Amino acid sequence: MAVALALLSHATGLLNRTELQTIDARFSVRGPQPQLVSNLMVVGVDDATFSRFTQLAVSTHGRFKAAWPFPRRYEARVIANLARAGARQIAVDIQFTEPTDRRDDDALALAIWHAGHVVLATTAVGPRGSTSVLGGNANLWRFGHSVAADATVFPDGDGSLRRMRYSFQGLESFAPAIAGEVLRHRISPALYGGPSQLQPVDYAGPPGTVPYLSFWRVYEGRFPSASVRGKVVIIGATAPTLQDRHVTPTSGSAGSGELMSGPEIQANMVATVLHRIPLRFGAGWVNVLMIMLLGSLVPLLGMRGWALRALFSGVAAGVVYVLGAQLAFNSGTIIAVADPLLALVLGTIGTLTVVYLGEAFERQYARTTFARFVPPDVVDQVLASTDDDLRLAGVERVCTVMFSDLRGFTQFSETQPVERVIAVVNHYLNEMSQAIMGQGGTLISYMGDGIMAVFGAPLEQPDHADRALRAAREMIGPRLAAFNAWLEQQGYPSGLKMGVGLNSGKVMCGNVGAEQRVEYTAIGDTTNTASRLEGMTKGQPQMLFVAESTRELMLEAPADLGYVGEFEVRGREAKLRVYSLPVELS
Repeated sequence: MAVALALLSHATGLLNRTELQTIDARFSVRGPQPQLVSNLMVVGVDDATFSRFTQLAVSTHGRFKAAWPFPRRYEARVIANLARAGARQIAVDIQFTEPTDRRDDDALALAIWHAGHVVLATTAVGPRGSTSVLGGNANLWRFGHSVAADATVFPDGDGSLRRMRYSFQGLESFAPAIAGEVLRHRISPALYGGPSQLQPVDYAGPPGTVPYLSFWRVYEGRFPSASVRGKVVIIGATAPTLQDRHVTPTSGSAGSGELMSGPEIQANMVATVLHRIPLRFGAGWVNVLMIMLLGSLVPLLGMRGWALRALFSGVAAGVVYVLGAQLAFNSGTIIAVADPLLALVLGTIGTLTVVYLGEAFERQYARTTFARFVPPDVVDQVLASTDDDLRLAGVERVCTVMFSDLRGFTQFSETQPVERVIAVVNHYLNEMSQAIMGQGGTLISYMGDGIMAVFGAPLEQPDHADRALRAAREMIGPRLAAFNAWLEQQGYPSGLKMGVGLNSGKVMCGNVGAEQRVEYTAIGDTTNTASRLEGMTKGQPQMLFVAESTRELMLEAPADLGYVGEFEVRGREAKLRVYSLPVELS
């Protein structure tokens, strides 16, 4: 389900905005890469330029023009100064689509002709890539093989400029046109994956990373020639009032005041193309595979474990994936983060829910199960002692083990219908179980009409021997009498007897069994001897045999617990001293 929901989100672009924000974060983590743009320069029409030109306008009594757009002879002079300083490539991110003063237009055309191979920006593109820049593409080509290029930008849904296109309406875009002039060969659309494909801009850093010169300094020639020699220079508007500033992955939000100017954005695009677009989006199948892997990882790891394992697995997988996505980004590949992490979160939440619900059901089942074999007031204590699989760990403990059996029941069952036999057994077991549990004993198992119980486990009971004897006294006394009375009322043969054996000593207690079925048990020589003591009551006037080990562990041995004698017990070398309650009680 987690994988399906995340794939649906990926297909519908539900988390596109979030995904774009993760790309911005990856730029931030990577940090500035000024070497990417070290061979570029922005010459910006900034506030300092307007301030300087205003001073010149005042000093020349208005003969100098400070209003935007400037007379084109100003751009002509800047182009000429850059060309003389040895700029490798000049591009102008200012539109010259409409004619102005004839002398200004001629001055600009002459400067472009002398500089040669100048790239001029425009956003007014006609059919088949035609433009009206300085009289049109054919006319512009005569100015030293200069060209016009489309400077249209394509912001993402949140307004941030992250991607660039090879061409628009048949006209090559600004960045590949400039890169083509620098390399002196046309950039192939195949580098972009096709003319209409959008590829990521590999921003070198925040605004100001690209080397910068103020327009007025170049205009007046007040700059070192070495600062532009051999570089690609982009001239354009950078002043906030000229409104050519945009949100980028490295510039902050629209209201942060850290927007990047259009010329610097173009410079980053040029650098990206010159480096053959080193940052690219990963293949779609990779993102789908990551969604499937992360969506399935935690359920696979956590379903067989406990809740914290699922949580830790989810957190660890998320951290590893984010680090991996950052390393891939640093190496030039953008892989999806938002939708794979969505799959991971949904998978983790789903697993935690299933694990917690499963544990709750298992614990309730265990509570119900234990409540059948231990007194209700100790169920919570028993559950507190279990492990993650609700198993009681194996322990060695000194306990008193009880075995009991109903005498003469075999002959009774042979003469009665099955349903009556089962009803009689259930009534008998219910009577005896109440006596055992009333004294805090733990019912280990029912063996037909036989019962195995232990006192002193799973919870320690210092008086386990006393409890066992009190339970046995009640079983062979009032409980057996009540059972026989019930048999008589039902019209069944009554007067049945029973045998009980008690023995104390070390036993090994804990859950045993397969994953599908687990039982609590107590094993060891103490258990075997208790079983044989119960069997030894057959043919004896006493219905109860108590081992001397049990009598010695009693905190208050009753006066009527009398010595019976020494008996040989199969599997034991020494004879066993045995005690019992008065025959009258039996």
